[in-house]
Amino acid sequence: MTRVAVIIPCFNDGELAIEAVASVRESEPVEIVVVDDGSTEPRTLACLEQIERSGISVVRRPNGGLGAARMTGLAATHAPLVYVLDSDDLLEAGALAAMADTLEAHPDVGFTWGDYVVFGDMLGSYRSPREFLPWTLTYVNPYPVCSMFRREVLERVGGWEGWAYEDWDLWLRLVGRGITGVATERAVYRRRLHGDSRLLAQARADHGRLFDEIRRRNADVYARRDELRRSERPPLWKRAAYPVLFGPRAVVPVRVEALMIKAMLRFGGGLPG
Repeated sequence: MTRVAVIIPCFNDGELAIEAVASVRESEPVEIVVVDDGSTEPRTLACLEQIERSGISVVRRPNGGLGAARMTGLAATHAPLVYVLDSDDLLEAGALAAMADTLEAHPDVGFTWGDYVVFGDMLGSYRSPREFLPWTLTYVNPYPVCSMFRREVLERVGGWEGWAYEDWDLWLRLVGRGITGVATERAVYRRRLHGDSRLLAQARADHGRLFDEIRRRNADVYARRDELRRSERPPLWKRAAYPVLFGPRAVVPVRVEALMIKAMLRFGGGLPG
């Protein structure tokens, strides 16, 4: 039986999608679908045809963003466990089996995440939190985009929605449903950083609006913030710092953000959990 389906959305980055598909190296069968999210670039279209000729399923849809593309991939697959891989990232060998084993060992949880290696414009590593931290998630999202979920959990909460922060929104909806997860304590993928300064500037400018939107969409979770803090029991420094850094501000100050990124890449850790 095939345990895992991998969903790879692709929009005008076909050559990277070929690399992403090739990075799926497992000793057991894996269901792979590439979702063409309305690509228009000729080279990408040729690459998608090449992927299809290799026997990998390619599903085409009008451009609708990452959330919609992932949901199209969810509908096109059948395996009980689902892993999302961005087309510019690469899986580590054996990572899917390790994550599937984690979920099989913990039948009461709905998802698992791991660490990742950073390459491209920067080099380093990211150590994800070892526990699921609902209170922390009301301020910042420390969990990797590329994680593994039980299909029935995704279907129950509605999967990914929206054009931006769809991953953060999903984590918060899982909190709202009382669904928790467990870490797979190893590097599971390689995250490619190749920032476009204009896109990064736009993301920073939009942060306040997007954050307000996910607060509105998950108002029930934010109404329980004190309860979540008592359950999570974050250290005193975190209780003091997070509301200042991630609360009333529209975005983390540039200098603070830069220091956090440098520390993460130098010491192999993420935002402290």
